[in-house]
Amino acid sequence: MNLKNLMMWGLIVLLVTGLFQLFQNPKNSVVLDKTPFSEFLKNVDNGRVVQVEIKGNNIEGILSDGTAFKTYAPNDPNLVEKLTSKGVSINASPIEDKMPSLLGILLSWFPMLLLIGVWIFFMRQMQGGRGGAMGFGKSKAKLLSEARGKVTFNDVAGIDEAKEEVEEIVEFLRDPRKYRRLGGKIPKGALLVGPPGTGKTLLARAIAGEADVPFFTISGSDFVEMFVGVGASRVRDMMEQGKKNAPCIIFIDEIDAVGRSRGAGLGGGNDEREQTLNQLLVELDGFEPNSGVIVIAATNRADILDKALLRPGRFDRQIMVSLPDIKGREEILLVHMRKIPVDPDVKADIIARGTPGFSGADLANLVNESALFAARANKRTVDMEDFEDAKDKIYMGPERKSLIMREEERRNTAYHESGHAVVAKLLPNADPVHKVTIMPRGWSLGLTWQLPEFDSFSNFKEKMLEEISILFGGRIAEEVFMKQMSTGAANDFERATKLAREMVTKYGMSDKLGTMVYVDDNQDSFLNTKSISEATQQKVDTEIKSILDEQYKVARKLIERNKRKVEAMAKALLKYETIDSDQIADVMAGKKVRSPKPSRRSVKPPVDKKGPTIGPSDSVATQPTAKS
Repeated sequence: MNLKNLMMWGLIVLLVTGLFQLFQNPKNSVVLDKTPFSEFLKNVDNGRVVQVEIKGNNIEGILSDGTAFKTYAPNDPNLVEKLTSKGVSINASPIEDKMPSLLGILLSWFPMLLLIGVWIFFMRQMQGGRGGAMGFGKSKAKLLSEARGKVTFNDVAGIDEAKEEVEEIVEFLRDPRKYRRLGGKIPKGALLVGPPGTGKTLLARAIAGEADVPFFTISGSDFVEMFVGVGASRVRDMMEQGKKNAPCIIFIDEIDAVGRSRGAGLGGGNDEREQTLNQLLVELDGFEPNSGVIVIAATNRADILDKALLRPGRFDRQIMVSLPDIKGREEILLVHMRKIPVDPDVKADIIARGTPGFSGADLANLVNESALFAARANKRTVDMEDFEDAKDKIYMGPERKSLIMREEERRNTAYHESGHAVVAKLLPNADPVHKVTIMPRGWSLGLTWQLPEFDSFSNFKEKMLEEISILFGGRIAEEVFMKQMSTGAANDFERATKLAREMVTKYGMSDKLGTMVYVDDNQDSFLNTKSISEATQQKVDTEIKSILDEQYKVARKLIERNKRKVEAMAKALLKYETIDSDQIADVMAGKKVRSPKPSRRSVKPPVDKKGPTIGPSDSVATQPTAKS
C-alpha cells in the first residue's frame, strides 16, 4: 500500500470516528432532573436531602426517596452550614477544565486539512516530478536500468561511422588515463544529428549498455512547465545529479524543444524557454575538466539550434546519423531478422536493394509487417513473398479490396497508369519501373512504382526533366485514349510544378535566368516580404511555364508514337490488376504478357469489379519515390 492510499484510509477512519462520536446516544448515563434552587432549599429544610456533591456552583444529589436531582446554586456562604446542620452528606470536587480532545481538534481542523490535501494532490498531478508537491523544480531525468532490456553496439547496425564516434566516448569513460597521459580531455558533450528513425535514441541506449556507468535520460520538453523558472531549476538539479554520480552520461532527447535559437520570434522570444537554455549553457560550461560527466543530445533539427549551444566546449562533437546505404540496410535487416523465424530463401541483400531511402525504423517496420503477413497466412516461417507484400504496403499503402469501381473508371485508371509507365520505360535516365497497379491502395486508385537501381545522393537536370514528363504521361494517356480528362492528375501536376519551380528558383537550372537563387526559405512568410521584384517574378513564372510545356510535348510525342504499348499495358492491367517488371518488359517488347507468379497465400478474397464508384476519384498518385 502506497502513501497516497494510506493517507486516504486514515482520513476515512477519522471521519467515521468523528461522526460516531458526534451522533452517538449515551443510553447508559443517568438523566438528572433539574430542580429549582428554591425547591432545593425547601427540601433541605424538610430533611428530604440525603446526599449532595458540590462542583463549583453546580450541585447534584439524592433525595430520601432515592430520586436524583441537580441544581445551580448562587454564591451562598451559609449553604454548607445549613446542609451540615440538617445532616446531609457533602462531597466536594474542583471544577474540571474542559480541554478540547484530540478528536475535537481534528474535527474542527478537518475542512482546512482536507483543502490542503486536495491542493497538494492537484499540484502533484500537475507537476509530476519527484519530490512531492513542492518538488516540481527537481529534474525529471530517469536512471536507465537494464531491467528494460540491455542494448549493446551489436544491436546497432548501418551507422558504422557514428558508432565509432560513440565507442570512443565509452572508452573515455572506461579508461580516462589513456587519454590524459597525452593531455587529452574527455569531451563534455556530443550531439547526435540525423533524420527521424535513423537510430539516434537507440545509439544512446547502446552507449548506456556498453558503458558500465549511470545513464540518465530526459526529454527536452520535460524542462519547461507552466511555472516560470522551473526549467532552469530542473537543469541545475539534473547537473547536480550527474556530478554526484560521476562518471556518468546524461542523454537529452529532442533537445530542439529547449535549444531553439534565442530571439527568433517576432516581438521577442519565449522567456521561459530562453531562461532554461541559458541555464543549460552555463551548466555545460561549468563542468570541471575531466569531471566524467558527458552530455549526449539528439535532434533532427540541428538548423534551428542556438549557435552558442553548438560551439566546442559545450557540444564538442556533432555526430551525423544519416540514412543507411545498401550495405547498412542489409546489416539492419539481419539484426531485426534474428528476432523472427526466416525462411532460407530470404535474401537480405535483395531486400536491401529494393528499399532505397528506408531508415532503420522503416526497416524494422518492414520486418514486423512481413511477420504479420506470414501469421495471417498461417505460415511457420517468413518468406520473400511476405517481405514483398510488406514492402508494397509500406510504399503504396494497404490494398482497398472492398472498394467497388465502375468499369469505365477502371479503364481510365488503367490508361492513366500505363501512360506513366510507358513514358518512364522510354526515357533513358528514368528509374526502372518496378510495378504498376490499378488496385486501390491508400488514398490512390492506381500507382506506378519506380525503383532506383542504386542509392542517389543528388539529382541531375536531365533526370528531373524526365520526371516531369513521366508525371504528365497519365493525363496525356487519358486525353489520347479516353478522349476525356479526370481529376486523377491533380497530384501529378502539383508535383511537376513544384519540381520545375525548384529547378528555376533554387537549383539554377534555367538557361535564361542563370544561377541566381530566387527564393528565400528563411524569410518570415507572415511578413509577406519579397526577395525579388515583380518583373523578375514574371520572368520566373514564364520560365517555369516554359519547362512544363516543353516536357508535356515530350511526353505526348512518346505516347502518340507508342499507342500499341500503352493499349497492351492497359489491357494487362485490366486483366491482372497488378503487373511486375517482367510483365512490363513483355509489353515493351511486344510479346504476350506472361501470367503473374502464383501466390503461396492460402486465402485470396475476391474483388468485385462492377458497380457504382465509392471513394474519391482525384487521389491517383503515380510513381512513389524512395523516402527521404
